[in-house]
Amino acid sequence: MPLKKDDRMIQEALVELIDKHPTIGFWQCYYRLRYKGYSWNHKKLYRVYTSMHLNIRRRAKRRVPQRTKMQLGIPTAPNQTWSLDFISDSLSDGRKFRLLNVIDDFNRQSLAVEADTSLPSLRVIRVLENLIVQKGKPANIRCDNGPEFISHCLQLWCEKQSISLQYIQPGKPTQNAYVERNNGTLRKELLNAYLFTSLKEVRIMIQDWQQDYNGHRPHKALGYLTPNMYLNEWKTNNTHPVSTPAALSTLSSDNPYNIGATAVVDKAVNKNLIFNPKSLPST
Repeated sequence: MPLKKDDRMIQEALVELIDKHPTIGFWQCYYRLRYKGYSWNHKKLYRVYTSMHLNIRRRAKRRVPQRTKMQLGIPTAPNQTWSLDFISDSLSDGRKFRLLNVIDDFNRQSLAVEADTSLPSLRVIRVLENLIVQKGKPANIRCDNGPEFISHCLQLWCEKQSISLQYIQPGKPTQNAYVERNNGTLRKELLNAYLFTSLKEVRIMIQDWQQDYNGHRPHKALGYLTPNMYLNEWKTNNTHPVSTPAALSTLSSDNPYNIGATAVVDKAVNKNLIFNPKSLPST
């Protein structure tokens, strides 16, 4: 009757090594143990290694930090909050592409729709920098927990720019309802309505859609004004606007500032802001 092999010493050495270096593979284990003075044959070591199921590595799920629930409010001025989100679609030949959607929550204006096959965090930062040159700097940026948004690069950039980065809770897209509503309109009116053969065609069509959305499409939430009309009316009624909008306070960004944002209700605007055709200047 063959004697039972005693592998306790090898097992203990492997456990100690893996606990300290959880990402290394078999050959790293083998040579590290060799350099420590152990003379076990690689075949014997591999037998013990596989019996402990160390050859079956399971990729650990990346955990999202705890997010504090934040009330979705209506900004009282432009550039108080920009909302960001991604949309995915495909060309007629099956190639996938993505859209980075950026809106101003105040007047629902579509600030940017960036289209490409890949949009990493550095590309997101570049889009935001171009928008800041054109529109000014936002006090807050609201987004979900996608890998591009939780990137260390974006967080450092927002800190450098003194922009409060607001994360919604995972699985709660309604906390970013403004851009989600814009996503639905963009998909319904453009992405689902046309077949695109190239990214160039996508970008041209997006530019036309943006011009129509901002300048000609009335919004019920804005009293049936277009985003541009709503912004112009606000500028007319606010001859001395606040020069620097304050950032919303949040535990996720540790920003001490606060603004008086109006809570979202069933009617997004007051009745006296409902669009009246007679109020428009005659042409």
